[in-house]
Formats: sequence, C-alpha cells, structure tokens
Amino acid sequence: MDGLRNSAALLPRRGRGRRRRQPQLRGGSVLALPLRPRKIRRPRRSAASRVAALRARALPSEASDAKVEPAAGERETSRSAEPPRPVPVPVRPGPASAAAPPRRVEGRRAALSRPPERPWDSPLQQVLAELDGIPSSRRRAARLFEWLLAPMPPDHFYRRLWEREAVLVRRQDPSYYEGLFSTADLDSMLRSEDVHFGQHLDAARYVGGRRETLNPPGRALPAAAWSLYRAGCSLRLLCPQAFSPTVWQFLAVLQEQFGSMAGSNVYLTPPNSQGFAPHYDDIEAFVLQLEGRKLWRVYRPRDPSEELALTSSPNFSQEDLGEPVLQTVLEPGDLLYFPRGFIHQAECQDGVHSLHLTLSTYQRNTWGDFLEAVLPLAVQAAVEENVEFRRGLPRDFMDYMGAQHSDSKDPRRTAFMEKVRVLVARLGHFAPVDAVADQRAKDFIHDSLPPVLTDRERALSVHGLPVRWEAGEPVNVGAQLTTETEVHMLQDGIARLVGEGGRLFLYYTVENSRVYHLEEPKCLEICPQQADAMELLLRSYPDFVRVGDLPCDSVEDQLSLAAMLYDKGLLLTKTPLVPS
Repeated sequence: MDGLRNSAALLPRRGRGRRRRQPQLRGGSVLALPLRPRKIRRPRRSAASRVAALRARALPSEASDAKVEPAAGERETSRSAEPPRPVPVPVRPGPASAAAPPRRVEGRRAALSRPPERPWDSPLQQVLAELDGIPSSRRRAARLFEWLLAPMPPDHFYRRLWEREAVLVRRQDPSYYEGLFSTADLDSMLRSEDVHFGQHLDAARYVGGRRETLNPPGRALPAAAWSLYRAGCSLRLLCPQAFSPTVWQFLAVLQEQFGSMAGSNVYLTPPNSQGFAPHYDDIEAFVLQLEGRKLWRVYRPRDPSEELALTSSPNFSQEDLGEPVLQTVLEPGDLLYFPRGFIHQAECQDGVHSLHLTLSTYQRNTWGDFLEAVLPLAVQAAVEENVEFRRGLPRDFMDYMGAQHSDSKDPRRTAFMEKVRVLVARLGHFAPVDAVADQRAKDFIHDSLPPVLTDRERALSVHGLPVRWEAGEPVNVGAQLTTETEVHMLQDGIARLVGEGGRLFLYYTVENSRVYHLEEPKCLEICPQQADAMELLLRSYPDFVRVGDLPCDSVEDQLSLAAMLYDKGLLLTKTPLVPS
C-alpha cells in the first residue's frame, strides 16, 4: 500500500488519454512451425501435456484433418462458391446474427451481456458455450487462446514463435470459425447500421503496382459498397466489434490473455484481385480465414531496423521484396500468425472471393515504450534526491566532447564518458517502475473493450437483480450487502487501482464503449482508509472474501466500499442478493 501511495505522489493525474514442409502428424493435429530451417530439440512430453494432447484430439473442432504447412501473407481471405451479391443475403443462425437487425452501438455504451444463445453447431459456438461455464475470466481467456491455436500448445507458441516466426495452422475444417463473422453479416450491417466510408469501411484496390483508396463521402449504403466491390475493390471493415456481438465477445475475452488491447478488421476481397500493397504492420497479427481462399506471401524483415517494427511501413513495390519465406493459400478454418515487421501481401485467385478477420494486438507495448516513460521521471527524481546529479559540468567539457572530438584520445574525454556511465547506472535506483506500470495499466483499461458477462456473472451481479417496474411502481427494490456477504471482483482484468496526484483512483472497463476511446476513462476515487481492502479484492479474485473481513477501520467503511463497487457492476456475490 505504501508503494501505491508513493506512486501517487510521483505522477500527476492524467486524462484520456527457407521454409520446409513438415510431416503431417497422426490424428490430424498440429500445425505451427518456424518458417526457416533450424534444428529444434523436441522436449520430452510430460504427463500433463499428453493428457492435453488427448483432449485436443477428442474435440472435433481441433482434430479434423489438420496439416502442417508454411504460412503466408497478411490481409484478406474468404470462401464462397460465388462472390457475394449486392442483394439481401439470408443470415446464418449464430451468435453474430439475429433475426432482428443488429443493435446500433456506436455513440453509446455497450450492454454487458452475452450474445444471444444459438444452436452450437460449429467449433466456435461450442467453445463459446464452454467459456460460459468457466468461472474465472483468466481461465476463459487461456481456453479461448488455446482453441485459437489448437492443436499447437500455447506455451510452445509463446516460447518459440511469438515475435519470432510466422506460423500457419491448417485445419481442413471450413466450419471452425462459423458464426464469428460472414459476408451475410456485412450485408446486414450495410442495410441496418450507420456505416460510413472512411470511418467504418474502406474500399481499396491494388492494380499495376499501385494502391488506390476509393472511399466516397458519406454513408456506406449497400448500393455504393457493393458497386465498389464489383469494380474490384476490397472492402475493409474497421472495428467490427462495434457491430458484431460475437466479435466483441471474442476480443473481450482474448484481451485478458494478451494484457494488451485486442482489435480487429474484416477484409472482403473480390475474386481475381488484390486490395492492398505489400507492407508491414506494427501489431502482432492473427489472420482467421472465414470464407473463400486467398494466396498469401510473407517476407522476413529486410534488415534489423524493421524487426518488431514500432510503426507501420509505407507501401512497397514488388521490386522492394525478396523471396517470400512463406507462400500458401489459406482455406476456411486456417489460421496465420506473423509478427510486427513481417512484410505481407495477399490476393484472390481462381474466381473465388475471400473473407478474413485480422486480430491485432501488442501495438506499442515494448520495453522501449516503457522506458520512454520511466527515464524522464527517473532523472527528475535523481536530480531532486542525489547531489551528484546536481553538480556542474566541467568548465572545459566542450573542448573535448562533441562530434568534432569523437576521435580524440584526450583522457578528459575518457573520464567524462565514464562519469556519464556511472550516473546512468544509478538512474535505476530512482526509476518509478511501479508508478509507470500503473499508468500503462490505466491506459490498457481505457483501451479495453467492455466485458461480456457469463450467465453466472450476470445472475450474481447488480445486472441480475430482479428490480423492475410493475403495477405502477418499482418492485423488488432494496437488496443490500451485509458483513456476511461474500464477494469478489466481476472479472480479473476489469479494474486497476492507480495513485495520481496524492489520491487513489480505481479505473474500470465496465462502462467503456465498443468503439475505441469513444468514452473518457472511467474511475472511482478510493478513500485512503479503504485502499487496503480494495487491494485485497483485486488480488483475491476468483476467491470470495467476506465483506466483514475487508481490512478497513470500521464496518461502515467495509459496507460503503462493497456497496459502491457492487452498484457500479464491479462486484458479484457468492449467492444472489434477496430484496428486503
């Protein structure tokens, strides 16, 4: 608690802020590989990993004729016998579709509810149903990421491939992502939602080595969007999670796995066309092939400066590229991953359109970004607390320092450089690492999507109270917490306690919008006498804590903190509250 109070004094309160083909495994499992030849010592499998492998084979979504192949490319992918037509398309039953038009969410807060239940007839729908029965949000995130990579173990992915290699998971299961998003969903959105060119939808094509963006002004009505598609433009839907409940749920769960904002775009490309020029991005990209087929080419960074790039590249010409490290055609159900800085391009062939969703994460989430925030504060603290940082520079230092003296053998220059090294090494003692970590956590809370609640979380939180209007008056009002009530946080990553300007604030996600930063950061001020209790609640999830056991000075403080969090939708109880 003292560390948190100290950090509060440090930071002002801020506002808004050579590939080779791998043998196919028996049982049709596994599907990821490094894309350059290397010897990898295969570790002995533990009993737990053997059990996990057997479990993966037992799931139809993870065991259907999967293959290992090199991967390729970045942008779009989709499958359909015919390209989508600019006429109403029947919406396939699934969590992403409903008989009624999708509810417009831009400009307002999202409701904290699960997408409507549908028959679980695809691997995706099965895993989403499974998640509803897992009490811990962190375990739900781990399970969904395991399903996304299956049958490759996530620990192998993070240890050997994350930020290092492109990875292809080829499943030969066209239904794997069914219900996530479809061309029918896009058509329905164009008809019923306020979709605008440039803000929500881009139309682009890549012809003769040149990319063109052909966004007309105004709303993306079906006639305009499908005419551009017929003219050979790829349609890129930005922020599909703002319109699709299933994409929202998918990303809201996975963002807890990454500890970083998870975003997405959807790309629909006409047959025999390419929408975007070769380029690299500043995000870790997971390409989920939803429909059709697409030829992808992936290239390693051309030099060390492009490895794990911090910014996206301009468009490249074909002459700028070497040989691809991976060239392959993605089919529905396949997954392609590549790190920041990997150049990629993709094109449709064979008269088949393509639809894919790109999941993106880890933008500007590096050690360098962290240190950019830490070092200025460390220098400030060092100057204030250590006289060595306040001593004057040598009067004659300009006689031997600077570019014009860089080849000088003057011993004074050597002594100057040594002094700089000593002072820089001492900065670590003054670095407010925890305070900066809290600020980055606060930014992540603001970046995050609002949580999607399971049935259990809804029933045991304020959202499940039976308060309603009946017979001319509100009924079932008056449910109250007591010192015997057992509580824990709604989910694991929905709130962060941050010290700012000598005060404590609890930032939370439950009132965020599904549109990025549409809302200002939301927070509650926490009284100093309730800070230890707040920390206990944050640390103890998913274990329950009696309100009467919260480390406060008085029962009044215990009850007021618990009631404030419960009323805001941040706490759930072990058993439903009963109206008095």
